[in-house]
Amino acid sequence: MANWLRLQNGSDIRGVALEGVRDEKVNLSGDVAMKLGQAFATWLETNDLGAKKVAVGTDSRISGNKLKKAFIEGLSDSGFDVLDCGIASTPAMFMTTITEKLGVEGSVMLTASHLPFNRNGMKFFTEKGGFDKGNVSDLLKIASKEDFIVSETKGSVQKIDFISDYANFLVETIRKGVNDPAQYNTPLAGLKIIVDAGNGAGGFFAGKVLEPLGADISGSQFLNPDGRFPNHVPNPEDKEAMDSICSAVIREKAELGIIFDTDVDRAAVVDAAGNAVNRNDLIALISSLILEEHPGSVIVTDSITSSGLNWFITKHLKGVHHRFKRGYKNVINESLRLNAEGVESWLAIETSGHAALKENHFLDDGAYLVAKLLIQMAKMKQQDQTLSSLIESLPHPLEEGEFRLTIQTKEFRNYGKEVLEQMTELIDKEGDWSPETPNHEGIRVNCSGENEEGWFLLRMSLHDPVMPLNVESNVSGGVKAIAGRLLKMLSTFKHLGLDALKAA
Repeated sequence: MANWLRLQNGSDIRGVALEGVRDEKVNLSGDVAMKLGQAFATWLETNDLGAKKVAVGTDSRISGNKLKKAFIEGLSDSGFDVLDCGIASTPAMFMTTITEKLGVEGSVMLTASHLPFNRNGMKFFTEKGGFDKGNVSDLLKIASKEDFIVSETKGSVQKIDFISDYANFLVETIRKGVNDPAQYNTPLAGLKIIVDAGNGAGGFFAGKVLEPLGADISGSQFLNPDGRFPNHVPNPEDKEAMDSICSAVIREKAELGIIFDTDVDRAAVVDAAGNAVNRNDLIALISSLILEEHPGSVIVTDSITSSGLNWFITKHLKGVHHRFKRGYKNVINESLRLNAEGVESWLAIETSGHAALKENHFLDDGAYLVAKLLIQMAKMKQQDQTLSSLIESLPHPLEEGEFRLTIQTKEFRNYGKEVLEQMTELIDKEGDWSPETPNHEGIRVNCSGENEEGWFLLRMSLHDPVMPLNVESNVSGGVKAIAGRLLKMLSTFKHLGLDALKAA
C-alpha cells in the first residue's frame, strides 16, 4: 500500500519514480499516478468547479510520459476530458486554466523541478492559482481512501501544442512592452541572447520566443529535452550550471544569457561580461523595474536575503522590503495577503529564483520574469545602456557561507524549535549581537563583534531534519569569526550535527 503522506512536499507532490538509485525505492508508480488522477477529478467535482476538463503536461523527465499516461487514465476513467499538452512548463500549465478557449477547470504539471533524474512529482492548478499545502493534504486523503467519483462514460483525450500558445503570449508581451515603432515585431534585433535549458522544458524559449523577436540565438545550449540531464542540473542556483552559462556567454560574445530550471518556474540571467545575475542580484534587478513602475511598492522576499539587498530596495530604490519566510508559496501568499489588506505589493520573490508578479496573476514564472527583463534590456539598448547598470549600487558581502546542521533525532521539528528558543536566550546575553526585528523565520542576528561586521540566520528547514545557517560578513575572516562563536554556543545541543560548522 502506498504511503500517501510521504508524497507531500509542501504544496507539491514529490516521489521516487525510477529504480536505480541505492536506498531509494519507487513510491510514485503508474498505479499511484492513476489514483492521483482519480483523486484530482474527485477533488474538482467535490469543489464544483464546472467543466469536467483538465489539462496535463510534463517536463523532460524519463518517467514523465509513463506517469502522465497513468494520471490521464485516472482522469478519463472518472469521466473527465483531458488535454494532453505534452512537454510544457509549469507556468504554461497554470495558463491553461485561464485561457477561455480551452475551457479547463484544472491542470497538473508533472515535474520534480531540479531534483535528480529518478524523482518526479506533480503541481496542481485551478484558475485561482496553485494548490497550497492544505489542498495537497486533502487530495492525498482522497487517494488514500480511494473514495473516487464513479463515471459510466470515459472522458476523451486530446493532444494539443499549448507551449506554442504560451510562447506567443510571451512574444506579444515583449512586443507591446518595448513598443518600438521602428521595429515593432522584432524589438530584439541586433541582440545576441543565448539560452541554457539544461535539457529541461525551457528550450522552447529560444526558438519560439527569442527568434521571432529578432534575437540571434546561436550558441544556445542544452535546448533538447533529456530527462537524464547529461550536461548539468537545470538549476539557476547550482554552481556548475551557472558556470556553464557564464562561460557560454563569454565564448559566444553574447549580450545576455538566460538559464531556466527544469520546469521553467525559475530563471536567472548572465550579463555580457559573464557575471551571473541570480539570487540577491536578480531580486535587486527585477525590484528596480517594479519600483520604477510602482514607486513605494512592498517587495516580499524570503528570509535569507542580504543586508545589502535591504539597503538597495529601501534606501536606493525607495521601496519597502518585507523579508518573510522561505518557500515560494510563503512569499506569494504573503504578497497576496498584503494586497488584500490594501497594501500595494507588486512582487514576491525567493532567492532561489521563484518570482511572482502581481501583473501576471502572482504566478512564479521564470519565462515571464525574463520577458520583463528583455523589455527593459531592449529599451536601454536604444540608449547604449545595459541591464547591469541598474544594480551597480547593490552592495555585496565580502564573505558568505551556508552551513547545514543536521538534527539527529526523530522528533526533529520539536528539537529544532527547542534549539531556536534556547539560542534566543543565549544571544540576548551577547552585547555585540542584536536580533533583527521584525523577523518572521528562525533567528536573524546582526553581528558587530571584533572582526565580524555581518549577520547570520539560523532556521528550520521547510521539510528536512536540518537547520540551515546562513552567514554574511563585510570583513575578511568575518564568516569564520561568527561561525566560531556560534559553534561554541551550539555545542551544548547533543542532537545537533555540527560537522559543517566545524569545517568553517
